[in-house]
Amino acid sequence: MNILILGGTSEASALASLLAERAIPATFSYAGRVSTPKPQPLPTRIGGFGGVDGLVAYLQQAGISHLIDATHPFAEQMSRHALAAAAQCNIPLMAFTRPAWQPQPDDDWTPVASMAEAVNQLDGPPQRIMLAIGRQHLEAFAAMPQHHYLLRLVDRLDHPLPLPHHTVTVDRGPFSMAGDLALLKDHGVERLVCKNAGGDGAVSKLTAARVLGLPVVVIERPTLPSRRECHALDDVLAWLSAPTERGV
Repeated sequence: MNILILGGTSEASALASLLAERAIPATFSYAGRVSTPKPQPLPTRIGGFGGVDGLVAYLQQAGISHLIDATHPFAEQMSRHALAAAAQCNIPLMAFTRPAWQPQPDDDWTPVASMAEAVNQLDGPPQRIMLAIGRQHLEAFAAMPQHHYLLRLVDRLDHPLPLPHHTVTVDRGPFSMAGDLALLKDHGVERLVCKNAGGDGAVSKLTAARVLGLPVVVIERPTLPSRRECHALDDVLAWLSAPTERGV
């Protein structure tokens, strides 16, 4: 057995710790978008593979027997590449994912299917808006320059943003309800925009928005091809210990 974990999530880190404790051979892969990724108890590689062909070459050269996609739910391209590469190499693939968040009573959610739709939802008078979307799509909100944006990022930006009014706070989850409630109050946030990432590490911002009665624009997850998927560590271990099924 020789496992490749496509990581970057708290679930991927939990899996890495479990495999290391059990001395199961595995390698952890980061995409390389964060300057200081969390250290892992497994051999770690950082950076892209170079598309499907590059991932296929790596899987073959490294002698990978099992591929686990534990990337962020919005890492659509990587997940599609993993499916294609596993199929080409005829190795089993498991997606270790977080259940999506569901609206609760008193939530004021506006679900949208894309980042462009999220931007369009902000057409209106100036507001103080928290963008909890990571750093890749911030420039899209330059189309609505009337707002003041609160940006929570893992790393400081290394380039100026085309947002005339914004504040950056640098922090790494998991976040707390008390902390997020204070953050929203201190910055006078009137609306929240976030991805439906799921999981426990970042749900507190939605709980805080519910307490404050704030509207939330929720970007729903991309649709992926059918794949084997689980949400619990025990299910991953059961899959690894089962007789090998080639293909995805």
